[in-house]
Amino acid sequence: MALPSISSIGATFSLLIYLSLPYSITAGENNLLHQSPTARSRRPMVFPLFLSQPNSSSRSISIPHRKLHKSDSKSLPHSRMRLYDDLLINGYYTTRLWIGTPPQMFALIVDSGSTVTYVPCSDCEQCGKHQDPKFQPEMSSTYQPVKCNMDCNCDDDREQCVYEREYAEHSSSKGVLGEDLISFGNESQLTPQRAVFGCETVETGDLYSQRADGIIGLGQGDLSLVDQLVDKGLISNSFGLCYGGMDVGGGSMILGGFDYPSDMVFTDSDPDRSFGMATVHITI
Repeated sequence: MALPSISSIGATFSLLIYLSLPYSITAGENNLLHQSPTARSRRPMVFPLFLSQPNSSSRSISIPHRKLHKSDSKSLPHSRMRLYDDLLINGYYTTRLWIGTPPQMFALIVDSGSTVTYVPCSDCEQCGKHQDPKFQPEMSSTYQPVKCNMDCNCDDDREQCVYEREYAEHSSSKGVLGEDLISFGNESQLTPQRAVFGCETVETGDLYSQRADGIIGLGQGDLSLVDQLVDKGLISNSFGLCYGGMDVGGGSMILGGFDYPSDMVFTDSDPDRSFGMATVHITI
């Protein structure tokens, strides 16, 4: 089944390369959902960087970081994906993923702090009304539930792995873990790959009321989509986000390395902050 084509984007973008994302050492993810700005501006978007506590135990742990190497673009493929929506109207940016065989399409919020990708499950009775139909595992010939094991939290019957995430503004998501083929669109060099994701059974707060279907987690962790691809040796340990201006919207996302311009300016990560970021203006 052919996937919808993704057209090229002709606009001036602010390129933000996230170079390092430390592992979360807490059970929940205290992520701040993006707030819509009150003023229109064409300046680059800046997301909050949270300071670590001076005596935090995380400072004594050796944490691997994402890093973009020039050779990445030649040695490994990457996935180029279009971004949709904007902060002014929606309060977030989304991309498209296709899950299952045949593919079922979902609009997912791009979240560099979350470590799980999840979509509403067909049997979810506490999920909101979103822009696409719920994921139907029974309609996918390649879907498999992740069975209970020593490396995951299990449901009450100890049959299937489950997940749960809570956010700073008091919204939450929980459900079961499944594995299926995930497709990245026609502009991706990656073929569809098997990956573990969350199939939601309960949503609360903004996650319940938002138009987007779910979240694509780009943070570092065993369930992170990026880390799953990296662990399989499919992409390099990096990704790029190219956001449109405040009154433009859209943009582009790249999973893996890419052939960046020789004059691109980078900044080193601050060890006291949750991730490093470089901003550069490019006209495409």
